[in-house]
Amino acid sequence: MEINFENLTRLQDLDELIQDILQFLDSIPSQLGFIDEQIAESTQIVADAKKELSVNQKKRRNLESEVSAKKALIDKYRKQQINVKTNKEYTSLLKEIEDVDSEIGELEEEIISEMLSADDLETAIKTAEKKAEETKNNLLKEKEEIGEKKDHQESEKEMLRGEREKLIPTIPSDQMALYSNIFHKCHGTALSPVTDDFCSMCQIRIRPQVLNELIAQKEIILCENCGRILYWQPKE
Repeated sequence: MEINFENLTRLQDLDELIQDILQFLDSIPSQLGFIDEQIAESTQIVADAKKELSVNQKKRRNLESEVSAKKALIDKYRKQQINVKTNKEYTSLLKEIEDVDSEIGELEEEIISEMLSADDLETAIKTAEKKAEETKNNLLKEKEEIGEKKDHQESEKEMLRGEREKLIPTIPSDQMALYSNIFHKCHGTALSPVTDDFCSMCQIRIRPQVLNELIAQKEIILCENCGRILYWQPKE
C-alpha cells in the first residue's frame, strides 16, 4: 500500500508546533515569578535605603541629646564656679568645662558627618525610587505582553489540535499507532527525511536498496539506527 507521507509529515509538523506551544505555556509561571522577583528586588533597594536613613536619623537624635546633656553639665559647672572658695576648685571646674566642651565639639562634628550622610542617603532614595518605578512599569508591561502571548498561543494550540483531529482519520490506524509509539520514544520526532543517502536525524547512511524503497513510498521503513520513520525528500 502506498504511504501518504504528506499527511504523516503534516502530523509531525502539527505535533512539533503544539509541543513548542506547550513548552512556552509551561514556562510562563517561572517567567512571571522571575519578573515578580525583579520587582521585589528593586522595591527592597528603596526599603533598605530608607531603613539606613532611619538609622542615621536616630543616631543624630542620640548625638544631639548627648550634646544637650553635656551643655547642661557645663551650665551646672559654671554655676558651681560661682560658689567655689579656692583657686584649686575653680581650676578643677574649669578643666571639667574644657573637657566637656571638647567632647561637645567632637559630637557636633559627628552630627555634621551624619547630616552629610543623610543628604547622600536622601539622594540615593530618590534615585532608587525613580529606578524602581521605571523597573516596575517595564516589568509590568512585560507581564502584560506575556499574558497577551499566552492568550494567542492558547488560541493557536486549540486551532492546531483541531487540525490534528481532522488529520488523524486520514492516516491508517496501524500507521498512527506506530507514529505515536515512535513519537513518544524519540522525544517528539517520529519522522526523519532522507535527502541524499543519510537519515537527517542520526546521520547514518541509508543502503541503496532502502533508498529505492523510500522513493517508491510503498511501505513504512524505519531507520536501522534511530528507529524513526524514514521518508524520501528530494532536494529543492
